[in-house]
Amino acid sequence: MMDILKTCSFIEETAIEDGQKSALPLRKVAVVAVVENPYAGQPYQADLSSLTDTSPAIGTIIATEASRLLGAPVESYGKGAIIGVAGDQEHGVAMLTTVYGNALRDAVGGGSAWISSATKIGGPGTSIDIPLAYKDALFVRSHYDAFSFTLHTAPRPNEIAIICAVANRGRLNHRVGGISKEEAVGTDGLR
Repeated sequence: MMDILKTCSFIEETAIEDGQKSALPLRKVAVVAVVENPYAGQPYQADLSSLTDTSPAIGTIIATEASRLLGAPVESYGKGAIIGVAGDQEHGVAMLTTVYGNALRDAVGGGSAWISSATKIGGPGTSIDIPLAYKDALFVRSHYDAFSFTLHTAPRPNEIAIICAVANRGRLNHRVGGISKEEAVGTDGLR
């Protein structure tokens, strides 16, 4: 397990949009774990398995905290990473593979759908948009969304910020069709 240098949490709750008040506000939560990048400043490394191997433990920690802060069942999820400038983008991607995704799913109560992700290189003050989608069926359009926030104190050049984002519902006022979450079967991760 890598040491987590710091965690950051972001919470956004929207109750009224376009003048329409919702009985159930949209709540989005992101939890970030900042870890040291062992490959920062190093020559190209073909094997990044040490990052992948340590990612499930980090995924469990931050997804459990995100779920707790959400305070409701998780309906949407997403993941991401910001890699400090002494690393490369693939270092963050290596920490977001299937084993991380499975740990995230387990921590938030399951999910069949692919977990959308975003990665980028940056430093303190970097903003990121983490895509969100319905956790059981990717074709549920009401849940296509993103959670945008800025990390002010991370990552430093030799760090990676690993992100888990969750939401309690789809967009407020969604009305562009597609299958509803009630119509979703949730067995293939798509419909």
